[in-house]
Amino acid sequence: MPRKKSYSEDEVIEKAMYTFWKNGYKATSVRMLEKEMGINQFSIYASFKDKDGVFLKSLQFYKKKLYHAMLEDLNNSENGVESIKKYFYDFLEYSKENGTYKGCLLTNSVNEIEGNEIFIAEIAQFATRIRNIFKKILATDKNKNEQLIEKQANYLIVALQGVSVASRMLGKEQLNDFIEEVFVNL
Repeated sequence: MPRKKSYSEDEVIEKAMYTFWKNGYKATSVRMLEKEMGINQFSIYASFKDKDGVFLKSLQFYKKKLYHAMLEDLNNSENGVESIKKYFYDFLEYSKENGTYKGCLLTNSVNEIEGNEIFIAEIAQFATRIRNIFKKILATDKNKNEQLIEKQANYLIVALQGVSVASRMLGKEQLNDFIEEVFVNL
């Protein structure tokens, strides 16, 4: 008879997610995961197969957590472009730990996972989801045609990635200036 898990999968995956977010995919070892997740290597392999399985579950958990923390409100907002701008600022705060911005787990991971089509598809799917929310909000402005909405949604998703990367090295004033400039012409 299989052994019953003595841990909550969501709890250990959340711990793994923060470990990958802090250290990156490549620098995170199974030993580190074992320590941070509070479960042994056997349990990691039995539940998630390998480090890649833990990472994939961590990406999925991050997406779900981010959606419930912020994207759900954005998706339901009726404040137009101002709600997208608020999302940019809220994201910076969401990604802050101990006074330091750590960027987006998905954006941070992109350069480390080249060639892994499953991870790339997982990240691209979420970026598409955010872009579609941006499009929906932009479409509420009846002065925008479909072509302009597409271009502005593309611009915003790239700008969001830029904020994520820049947040790891620039100060709050520089990030705020960038966000304000992103929205000048929208």
